[in-house]
Amino acid sequence: MSKVSNREVSAIFGTIADMLELKGESIHRVLAYRRASETIAELPRDLNAIYEEGTLTDLPNIGATLAAKIEEMLTTGDLEFYRRLSAEVPPGVVEMLGVPGLGPKRAALFWKELDITSVEALKKAAEAGKLRELPGMGARSEKNILEGIEALSRRTDRIPIGEAYPVAHRLLDALLQIEGALHGEVAGSLRRYRPTIGDIDLLIASTTPAPIMRAFVARPEVQRVLAQGETKSSVELVSGQQVDLRVLPPERYGTLLAYFTGSKEHNVRLRELALKQGLSLSENSFIPIGGGEEILCETEEQVYATLGLPYIPPELREDRGEIDAAFEDCLPDLITLGDIQGDLQMHTTWSDGAVSIMAMAQAAMERGYKYILITDHSYGLGVTQGIAPEDVAPQRAEIDRVNAELGGAFTVLHGVEVEIKADGTLDYDDNVLAQFDLVQASLHTGLRQPREKITDRLLKAIQNPYVDIIGHPRGQMIPDREPADLDMDAVFEAAAGENVALEINANPHRLDLDDTHARRAVEMGIKLTISTDAHSPAGLSNMHYGVATARRGWVEAKDVVNTWPLERVMEWKKERL
Repeated sequence: MSKVSNREVSAIFGTIADMLELKGESIHRVLAYRRASETIAELPRDLNAIYEEGTLTDLPNIGATLAAKIEEMLTTGDLEFYRRLSAEVPPGVVEMLGVPGLGPKRAALFWKELDITSVEALKKAAEAGKLRELPGMGARSEKNILEGIEALSRRTDRIPIGEAYPVAHRLLDALLQIEGALHGEVAGSLRRYRPTIGDIDLLIASTTPAPIMRAFVARPEVQRVLAQGETKSSVELVSGQQVDLRVLPPERYGTLLAYFTGSKEHNVRLRELALKQGLSLSENSFIPIGGGEEILCETEEQVYATLGLPYIPPELREDRGEIDAAFEDCLPDLITLGDIQGDLQMHTTWSDGAVSIMAMAQAAMERGYKYILITDHSYGLGVTQGIAPEDVAPQRAEIDRVNAELGGAFTVLHGVEVEIKADGTLDYDDNVLAQFDLVQASLHTGLRQPREKITDRLLKAIQNPYVDIIGHPRGQMIPDREPADLDMDAVFEAAAGENVALEINANPHRLDLDDTHARRAVEMGIKLTISTDAHSPAGLSNMHYGVATARRGWVEAKDVVNTWPLERVMEWKKERL
């Protein structure tokens, strides 16, 4: 019997959660399996080793019952409970839950009322107009399901950057502790901070690669070794991710890093430039085409200098004009994480956050920030238990107490993430909105409305004089929810005209605005904010994803409101009124 992997156990627990939800079981039971699935998916070690140590119940969200089920899977390769559920709930019904916007209640409705047990059958029923006859359904709902099925077909196996980044850097940091490892980088699309990535590429400079390769393939995260050589090895982690490691001598490290950072299109342009100069560029070096001594580069700066270019930051290497800009000496002075002076979106226990206002303030102070904006949800977004109009004054009083206790060393601003309702009106009237230091308005529901209608909703919010920032404008969730079908040209024109800022949401599952829209916004003179949307102190650490997205969009610090001193932020607010 082959060894059962973390990925397989996590998938089975996730499917069990889905099947229980489809059956209408207790939400607590559903969440127990869902959380166990997430815990196992994020484990850096092989479950089999943990089981052999007898420490399964030491894992978060794994009690005795779930530990026994894990033991059954690891020792027999099977789980009777899972087989029983699978006999009750057809696997195709579970697959239907992957359709964006289709929840368990409707999936169960289609299954039980129309005997629909696959995505393909669901598509045929929707095209035939059969779904609209069911309770709570209509022509629009049917159309949304067909659009969701189409979106599902466009999904890829690429990994969200928020999942890949910590894994890659944890591995790299461990390998750099090995004697002989001089320095290294995470490369590929991960280094360029694309929202999703394929395989993970690790590069290390060393004259003694053998010990590094041996340590790499023996890591506890490794499920199986795909290839092992002198300068390159590939493994599959227990999470299912493939990681490739390359080790070259330090004198060749610059060309190695440039080559494997990419992008492919950027690299093609570099090779074309090299050829014009009579050189052939590879991952190892430059070689004169007519013969002669190869040119070695220890650093990427030397690679670009050899081609007559200044250094081009990794985030720009997408062949979007960066090479021409480099030749003209007009590359942007990109924003850095150190430019951020405050975080302008976060949540506390006043809505769906995990900790108090003071706890968030202290966590932000530890990061060197000068200010934060508390933006708990307004009450209209029911799932967040947001603040009602009568809660606004008590929350302000608590913020005042926190500021007094902090003694002027740091400032907590009173804000809100006010819900943009289905008709474009806001949760609060202007008298309530006027009480906040800054107001962010966001779309959370009705994201599949027709283009004209959802765009009009956002335009109405932008035109409200008390709205300062539009949060995560397109509402995307990577990889589960595609962005709303907004007329972004109209949004940009309105934001520019009203001097309303647009947010780059740094949550790695959002990254909205994306890089291309951020670049367009800045070209039109629109100010941006970069905020974490943190719901706990740990969430504040996501800021680097937002900054990197801005860098990919050629954004400079001057374009971002929360790089400014607090006094300038509040002056900008006054100018808007």
